[in-house]
This record gives sequence, structure tokens and C-alpha cells, in this order.
Amino acid sequence: MSAITIFAAGTQGDIRPMAALGAGLVEAGHRVVLCTSTEFAPMARNAGLQFAPLSADFRQLMGRERDTLDRGLNLLRVYAMVKRRLMEMAALWPQEGLRACEGADLLIGAGNTTLLTYALGEARRLPVVQAQLQPMTPCRDIPPMLLPPSRWPLPGAVNLGLYRLLRLLSWRAMGPAYNEVVRPALGLPPYPWGGPDALKSGAPRRTLYGYSPQVLPRSADWGPEISVTGYWVLPEQRWEPPQALQDFLAAGEAPVYIGFGSMAGGDAQRLAAAALEALQRSGRRGVLSTGWGGMALPAGLDASQVHVIGHAPHEWLFPRMALAVHHGGAGTSAAAMRAGIPSVVVPFFGDQPFWAERLRRLGAAPEPLRRKKLDGLSLAAAIARASTPAMRKRAATLGESLRTEDGVACAVAQLRSWGLA
Repeated sequence: MSAITIFAAGTQGDIRPMAALGAGLVEAGHRVVLCTSTEFAPMARNAGLQFAPLSADFRQLMGRERDTLDRGLNLLRVYAMVKRRLMEMAALWPQEGLRACEGADLLIGAGNTTLLTYALGEARRLPVVQAQLQPMTPCRDIPPMLLPPSRWPLPGAVNLGLYRLLRLLSWRAMGPAYNEVVRPALGLPPYPWGGPDALKSGAPRRTLYGYSPQVLPRSADWGPEISVTGYWVLPEQRWEPPQALQDFLAAGEAPVYIGFGSMAGGDAQRLAAAALEALQRSGRRGVLSTGWGGMALPAGLDASQVHVIGHAPHEWLFPRMALAVHHGGAGTSAAAMRAGIPSVVVPFFGDQPFWAERLRRLGAAPEPLRRKKLDGLSLAAAIARASTPAMRKRAATLGESLRTEDGVACAVAQLRSWGLA
């Protein structure tokens, strides 16, 4: 039995897949610690994992950075925010990380914590594997996820160059936290100006990608150190739907889900007004999720037409919906596709435009909507396009196919084949 520590930071959509991966490793006989924000301690323990705290409160961060998130497709503003906030969060990461990996045989790092995990592995001479939800390895045939999607493929050399430029920009944002805080505290030398990619030595970095090759085929450029496993889905074992929600679902045809998850912007009231107007124009019932602040709904709504929830597990809720209006995060997009329902995507920032474009190309969503121009009329029109028989059929076929995959089992098998689990 190996002892494995998984490091992760972010929103619920970032953490649930890592908890699912950890649960699969526990089932395979390993002891697993999930090191993340204390908000997700119950999730870790319910999944059978041990929990270790990491100073990474993204709910608070997003509440403090509403102005930046409102301009979230402006990469320069996002990079400036990352540089500022990562310095704050990373102050305690070395000591928290060392406690979390005590006794570990393998470290797995996800998303924002990847470089922390590599630093801890270097300091403690432990093997490290990346676990990512979006394609991040430079290649010639998958467009960089942080750039606006292009309808036409870029030349391979240009595509590869853009990856390298974005990775350098990302390092310039994250570098101060790691070179000035994390690495010195662990007794490690700083990375060079160009970051980890500037180092010429070392073996290729093993990477598990937790998305489906049916949604995004693996790059022809990637070697055997990279595995695209399928989605990592956490079964919901301790969630009981409120009776009011069950009654609403039973009272009529499948409703439209509208929710923007963890996205918290300054236009919450406008988004709520657009959602309500769209449902009225469409003549549809709706389940509206307030999430972390994506919508601010008024009191006195017609309970026969609209049901408001704070949160419900997408794996339970989405199969009971007719379609989902969402922000396009990796986890929400995966849940909608697996449920076999169409999506209407309103991206906020980051990887969301990338997944919105994948959904469109797969025929499971119409053109994504621009958040700043969203109103009831445009949203109602998009709901109508997503409700056509052809799109419903394509979404249902895709969902049926995705549900045959077991991404967690594939990831565990890959770690075993690498001799790490």
C-alpha cells in the first residue's frame, strides 16, 4: 500500500475530480491525503480520504476580485491578480505542504498547486505526477485554452509558440510566490528567469488529464508520459435532495437549469433578470442555482415556474434537467455532457471559452453567449436553439458514450503502469 498526497486549490469544480481520483486510489488499497482549502474537508472525508489544510480560499478570493472577474477575459488583468493573490496564499504553503506529505510515497499536484507539488517532491525526493482538468502540455494540434477559440486551426509552429509564450507569462505571474517564498522556505534554489521550462535537464513530467478523449482527443505530439483518462467523477453518497426540489421536479416537464457555479461577478442582478426573462419568454420551468454569487434573485418568484437552490450535485441534478445554462467550467461542462443534455454556455474567464467551443463543435451547445451582452431575449433564443431535436439527440448520444468510460479506473491503472501505485 502506498501513501499518496493530492494537492489542489480552486472551486468545487476543481476539487471534486481530485477527490474522485483520491477515492479511486483508496479503493485500490492506498492511503490518500487531500490537501486543499478547509471548505472541502467534508468532501474529502466523505470520499474516504484524509484531509490536510492548505491556505487557498478561492471563495474569499473571488469575492475580493469581483472587478477583475468582471473583466475575466482580459489575460493581463488576470495575471496581475494571480501574482498579487498567490503571494498572499503561498506564505504558509511550504509548512502546510510539508505536513501534508509526511510519510507520502507519491505526490499528485493539480492546477494552481502543481509547482508547489514539484517543489515539495524536489525537497523530499518524492515522485510527482500532475493531474490536470485542461490540456496544458504544449503541442501543435490543440489550441491553447487561455486564448480566444479560433474557428480555423493555426499552423503547428504558431500554436506551439503560443503555448510557450503563455507558459512564460504564467510563470512571470507565479514566479515571485515560488522563487521568493516557496522554494527558499524549502531550501531550494530559485528557478531561472524563464521558470521551470528553462531547465534543460530532467525527465518528461508525467501527467494525468481528467477529461474524455471523446471530447478532446489527445495530441499526436504527446508521449507515453501523458495519459488522457476520461472524467473523474465523484459519486454523491451523502446528499439527500430537499423535498421541495423533488416536488418541483415531479410537478411538470423537465426544467431548464440556470447557474454559474463559483463565478461571482458584479452583475449578479442583471444575470438573474436575464435568466428570469428568458424562462418567461420560453415558457419553460427553471431551476436556478445561486452558487457562490453568480445570480442575485428577487423574492416573490412564482414557485410553480422557478425553483431556487444554493447547490445540488450536478451528477444527480443534470439528468433530471432538459438542458443546462452555465459558465462552461470543466466540471460543469463534463456533468452536462455526461447527463446527455444540451448546454447554453456563458463563459466568464479562464478555460471556459475553450470548453464552450468544444461543446459547440460536438453539437451539444449552440454558439456561446457573451456575458456582458446577455439579456433575456438572447438567452431565450439560445435556449430554443439548444432545444431542437437534432441537438438533443447529439447530446444524448454523447452522454451515453461518455457514461461507458471510467476515468478514475483508467488513471489508477496508469499510475500502476508507471510503477507509482
